[in-house]
Formats: sequence, C-alpha cells, structure tokens
Amino acid sequence: MAVSTMQSAYKQNALNTASPGELTLMLYNGCLKFIHQADKAMVEQDVERRNMYLTKAQNIIRELMVTLKAENEVGKNMHRMYEFILSKLIDANVKNDQQALKDAEGFVVEFRDTWKQVIQIDRQKRHGSGGQA
Repeated sequence: MAVSTMQSAYKQNALNTASPGELTLMLYNGCLKFIHQADKAMVEQDVERRNMYLTKAQNIIRELMVTLKAENEVGKNMHRMYEFILSKLIDANVKNDQQALKDAEGFVVEFRDTWKQVIQIDRQKRHGSGGQA
C-alpha cells in the first residue's frame, strides 16, 4: 500500500512540475499505452476492455485537439491529423479493426517522437548540450 501511495505522489508531482511540452509528451505516451492495451484486448476478444481503452485513447486525442492552437496552417494541419487519428480509433473500436488501430498508432508514434525531439532541442537551447530527455 505504501508503494502505491508513493507512486501516486510521484506521478502527481511529475504532472504538477511538467512544462506544457512535457504534458503533451505525457498525453502522447498515455494514448500509446491505451492503444497497446486495446490491441491486446482485441487479440483476446475482450470487447469491454477494448472499448474502455479505445475510449481513453480517443479522449486524449480530443484533449489534444481542444488545446491545439489552430490559427496558422501548421495548427490547422495538425487538427486535421488529429481528426484522422480519432476516426481511425473510432473505426478500430466500432469495427474491431486492428489495421485502423495500427494506422492510428503509427501517427501517434510519429507525433510523439517528433515532439520528443522538439523538447530535446528546446532544452539544449536553454541549458546547453546536456538537455537529453
């Protein structure tokens, strides 16, 4: 029980002290975690768990869409990509479509990896060459 409490406190502290960029990275990682859990549930033919995990992944994508600044062309394109990912996650859930899930996963991985590089570059600019994530 004490370990669980300590882990919870650590996670809460990480959330409270994370930069906006780090929070976005956490969202991408959380989305990927739920996609992987949904994939496992698909393989196990567990419809209830598949729905639960895909709903969580969809909610993360929706949160990313709501917080996106879409005033410029890059933001508008990102919004369209999020819409595409969301549609793939919905298809994966409604149609039990593993290919749709893999398509969504591929885009989330690309966004996550790109975002990670952006954070590393920003850290290097602010703190010198030691800014590894």
